[in-house]
This record gives sequence, structure tokens and C-alpha cells, in this order.
Amino acid sequence: MKRIIPIISFLIAIFGLSLNSTFAQIDTMYIMKNGAILQQYNINTQTDSIVFYGNSGSASNDTLYIIKNGVVNGRYSVNTDIDSIIFYRPEVEDSTAGTFTDPRDGNVYQIVQIGSQIWMAENLKYLPSVVGPETASNSEPYYYVYDYYGTSVTEAKATANYATYGVLYNWTAAMAGSSSSSSNPSGVQGVCPTGWHLPSDAEWVQLIDYLGGTDIAGGKLKEAGTEHWESPNEGATNESGFTALPAGDRYNNGSFMYIGYVGDWWTTTERSGFGVRSYGMNFYATVIGGVYYDKDWGFSVRCLKD
Repeated sequence: MKRIIPIISFLIAIFGLSLNSTFAQIDTMYIMKNGAILQQYNINTQTDSIVFYGNSGSASNDTLYIIKNGVVNGRYSVNTDIDSIIFYRPEVEDSTAGTFTDPRDGNVYQIVQIGSQIWMAENLKYLPSVVGPETASNSEPYYYVYDYYGTSVTEAKATANYATYGVLYNWTAAMAGSSSSSSNPSGVQGVCPTGWHLPSDAEWVQLIDYLGGTDIAGGKLKEAGTEHWESPNEGATNESGFTALPAGDRYNNGSFMYIGYVGDWWTTTERSGFGVRSYGMNFYATVIGGVYYDKDWGFSVRCLKD
């Protein structure tokens, strides 16, 4: 038996929001019976109809199809009678959770909740020492400020790049002596302040999945516009509030490169024979990519609340 049910005929509950023609790509669909949640699914696509297929006149043992423009975008088993379907759209716009002051140096950071995670919405600026890009190591901690070539912390902190983009850390500095972790949460405080930690690969994956996957999450993470990103800053909406900035990198050839074009962030996860996992975004795509690099590169750090 086939039953086609337009979205508008369902009980649609968007908590604190309204459903309209720009129905969000990231929703949670709840299957309800007598007020209880029986099943829930992440729906990462705009929809215009739902189709049930079943073997009887009841809703039991049905397959639920999510349809957009005649194409099946999702398929779920619904193995029970139901009396309502509820869509919940997580509010990612204006999701700032406040500020945090780092007691080590007084820097104040915007913070943002994205799903169940609370992230710093700015690159870390903790700078106990500084060197130029020609100084490198896989085992000693080094801290860099883009386009600064001296060794004075005071001078480095007075630069516009420090104020806007924060500090570039080699992996040893980012980890602050800790060992690799692939856990979620990572359990590695690293260079982050007390109560915060350096995220693992798994924690970045959690963030990316929440925002719809690697192909589109970069656009939702990048700061919108071209004040800091080079044009076209493809697909950037910053609807997550993460405000990813293109701080560039300290390359392992001893130079600073690509400020305005790319942003890269360390994880705690090292893979033998490959290097350390990092995540990067660029000015020409909505993709966020995970790549392995040697420890002597200089990348940005985003801290995640414990």
C-alpha cells in the first residue's frame, strides 16, 4: 500500500521557529505515538512530501521515504503505528552562548553552542613565546603570529594579525606535551585554558555531521563576506556562529602562506605513518576537508568546552 502525505498535513513543531519555504536542511524527525518518541532521524535535506509504503492498511512495518522533486533523498523503516511526526529544526543562527575570559592572559573569546558542543568562536590567542617561521620543530613547542618575524611577545600581540586571526601553533605546542587521542571527548587540554580542550578528529566529525556533512559544512562554518576571506568566499553563511577565519599557515618550508585564502585547525589525532589530522577550509568552496600534516606546520587552534 502506498500513502503520499504532504508535509503540511503533518503536525509540524519547530520549537521557537516557523516552517517556511526555506525549510532548513538540518532537522530532526521524531516518530511519535501517544506523546512518546518512538524513533528519531536526522533529516539533512529540504523536503516537499513524505511517502509511506506498507503491506497493510495500518502504518506498521512501513518504509518512510523523504521526497524532493520526485527524488528519494531519505529512506527509513517505521515499524510501528504512529499518530504524529514532528520535525525539530535546531537553531544555529544567533546561537552565541556568551563569552569566556582566559585567566592566563585576559583574552576574551566569543563562544557558541553548535548541537551539543560548545566551541570558542575565535581562534586561540594564547602566546607564551613567539618565533619567526624559519624556526621549526616536530618535538619542541613553537608559536607563530602570521607575518611576524621577531621574538617579542609584546610586539607580536600588537599586530593586526594577532588581534584578528590569533596564533599559529605547531602540533607540539597545541598538544602541550599530551599524547595523541582519537576519543570523543579527546581528554587533551593541550594549549587550551582549564575547562576547555583540544578537539579530536572524532569531535570535528561530530561537528561536521551536525552541519550536514563535509560538502556543505564549511560554508556554514566560515565567516560570511569578504572582509577577511578572499572573494568569492564560496557559500559562506556562518549560520553556525563558528566564524571560521582564514588565518593562513606556517608552512614547513619556513614561510607564512595563504592568509585570506585558507584556514587550518589541529586535532589531537595522530595516525602512524600519515601525520596529524587537521581540518581546513578555503575561499573557493563550501567543503571542509580533513588532511594529515607533519607536526612542524603552524595551524590555528579552536578549543572545545569540557
